[in-house]
Amino acid sequence: MRQLLLSISALFMFSIFSYAQNPVKHAPQGFDALHTGISQGKVDTIYYKSKTVRTRRRAVIYTSPGFSKDKKYPVLYLLHGIGGDEKEWLNGGHPQVILDNLYAENKVEPMIVVMPNGRAMKDDRAVGNIMDPEKVQAFATFEKDLLNDLIPFIEKTYPVLKDCEHRAIAGLSMGGGQALNFGLGNLDKFAWVGGFSSAPNTEPPEQLVPNPDEARKKLKLLWISCGEDDNLISFSQRTHDYLEANDVPHIFYVEPGVHDFKVWKNDLYLFSQFLFKPVDAATFSQYSSILGKPASTNVRRAKYPQILPDGRAIFRIKAPNAQKVQLDLVKKYDMIKDAEGVWEVTTDSLSEGFHYYSLLIDGVAVADPASETFYGMGRMASGIEVPFEGDDYYTVKDVPHGDVRIKRYYSTVFNTWRQFYIYTPPGYDINPDEIYPVLYILHGGGEDERGWATQGKTDLILDNLIAAKKAKPMLVVMPDGNVDMPGFGENSLKMFEVELKQCIIPFVEENYRAETDSRNRALAGLSMGGLQTLYAGMNNTDLFSSLGIFSSGWILPMQSELADAQYELMQKNLDKIKTNLKLVWIGIGGREDIAYNNCQAMCSKFDGMKIKYEYDDYPGGHAWPVWRHDLYHFAKLLFK
Repeated sequence: MRQLLLSISALFMFSIFSYAQNPVKHAPQGFDALHTGISQGKVDTIYYKSKTVRTRRRAVIYTSPGFSKDKKYPVLYLLHGIGGDEKEWLNGGHPQVILDNLYAENKVEPMIVVMPNGRAMKDDRAVGNIMDPEKVQAFATFEKDLLNDLIPFIEKTYPVLKDCEHRAIAGLSMGGGQALNFGLGNLDKFAWVGGFSSAPNTEPPEQLVPNPDEARKKLKLLWISCGEDDNLISFSQRTHDYLEANDVPHIFYVEPGVHDFKVWKNDLYLFSQFLFKPVDAATFSQYSSILGKPASTNVRRAKYPQILPDGRAIFRIKAPNAQKVQLDLVKKYDMIKDAEGVWEVTTDSLSEGFHYYSLLIDGVAVADPASETFYGMGRMASGIEVPFEGDDYYTVKDVPHGDVRIKRYYSTVFNTWRQFYIYTPPGYDINPDEIYPVLYILHGGGEDERGWATQGKTDLILDNLIAAKKAKPMLVVMPDGNVDMPGFGENSLKMFEVELKQCIIPFVEENYRAETDSRNRALAGLSMGGLQTLYAGMNNTDLFSSLGIFSSGWILPMQSELADAQYELMQKNLDKIKTNLKLVWIGIGGREDIAYNNCQAMCSKFDGMKIKYEYDDYPGGHAWPVWRHDLYHFAKLLFK
């Protein structure tokens, strides 16, 4: 007998494990059709007295097949949209049919489902102007009606379990917003929360989940879903992004479809199977996003490129007359043409952060019309941003924000008008008496003054650091480091040094509230800009007290003569360099960085001269994710 029980137990556990490993990600055909020969639940209309609205209100209630007053049940409160009422789910979603079929397959727990009217006002009909402010406000008022009137009525009238672990709330559209607002705002009442295509009434995520730790402890399941072509998907997306950044377990399920019951019935089918059972948050990722997510670098409303949950990306372009189309993402991918002339390819898994790319149409490199363009590789190119865990240091947060301004100035060195970008910290225009230290930061080859402002996300990095009191408020000047002369040698380096000293720095200090001593002036740059920093910085330690050299070092053997001359000059001025420089920060993108060997040679020379420096090796190659990381860590050390 004992052996038999062990066998049954093992079989039961295996079936649970198998289900967890092979989740159903979409409802099968016929899931919402009436099936003959199965037990059916019962649908009734109930009336309850609402002290909140001061009237008698109505709701629809579903009791599962085999309902008995001698047994106690968990409860799901299921809410409608802005144009519906207590019958919307019944008429459009047929939840009783979906749940009856699931009960017949033993896929859901017996439960009571309450479908109330979420418009808490005396005339709660969905007639006239449904967007009338009074009617919209009534959806918020329903929270009191739900908590103080409806739930107590249900718990007094029906045999229900009364703790939060046996109470769930979900809804569609406006009701999805209500479910998130009321459920997450009352974690002592609801442990199961579902928002289907949640509407703009959804509170900002910082207000929805002000205490992520509490949510992690109390929630059994937080479900957020939306159709990929739903115009309201941004509200679900922003909630997901916040939850993900704050490590709150949840399912974010993006499915084919728009804002309609085809989506919401599928959501109910999947969501209901989780309810009132043991759940393993480690399996949530198996359900999240069956589809790709449009890249943040796409132009408005562009669905592609898409980032898949495993880090791969899907690219599409319509070019019916093209003979051959490739994606150039450093690696070249051949794209496949369908019957409608749309070319598509799915990449390998991409590394974190920003990547330049182009489309090669019959051999001609062009920018993807679905992507924002960025000046890089010596031309305007497309770019794709691949999110990763840990990228929150350059995300937009609810903190004070500075400005990025574009300023033209006349260069007496080049005898032409040039421009730089400048970051001014939060409060710059409010505090006219405050004077700021200045970081001059230089781009790489094939880029210009836009690089650090756009690809580098300098403003967001500094905003977040300053808000967290991890960096001092500072001005960040992003000049154009390009010099229009052949080659890249000492002549071009000298010319930019003069431009920096005679034009840029004097103009900044004359037109902005900038500190004017070397202790409050820093210079940094990536790749080509790192070489400009080496040249102009080491030769002018009376101007700069801090230097940042990112993915750089004299290019050997091509620049051996120049490097030797510079190291000799440094040796002659070694005492001055060691006295004046308070910080030398060197960053490299691992062995895959094309500047790695040059950087190691530079460090070896510095070691030989006993020049102290901070060294940071962050795998990622010769790319913007590395340089954002470099700026983040370098800025924290400045002017202290």
